[in-house]
Amino acid sequence: MSTMNISLPEALKSFVDHQVGARGYSSSSEYVRELIRKDQDRQRLRSLLLDGAASPPAVTADAEYFAGLRDRVRAAR
Repeated sequence: MSTMNISLPEALKSFVDHQVGARGYSSSSEYVRELIRKDQDRQRLRSLLLDGAASPPAVTADAEYFAGLRDRVRAAR
């Protein structure tokens, strides 16, 4: 594992220290890793949403579409 040192103003360091204690993290590094993972997830989700918004609709989600889905679920039982 690589090491990275960061500098924080005292207010942010206090916030991190409080979060570590209050939320059960074993260290500030664990807390920061969790924040980075959540940001990666957020960025992946944003990318997927933007890709979906830019793509043409495959099927119109109207009453007939949902009726077909219900029929498929009933048939699978």
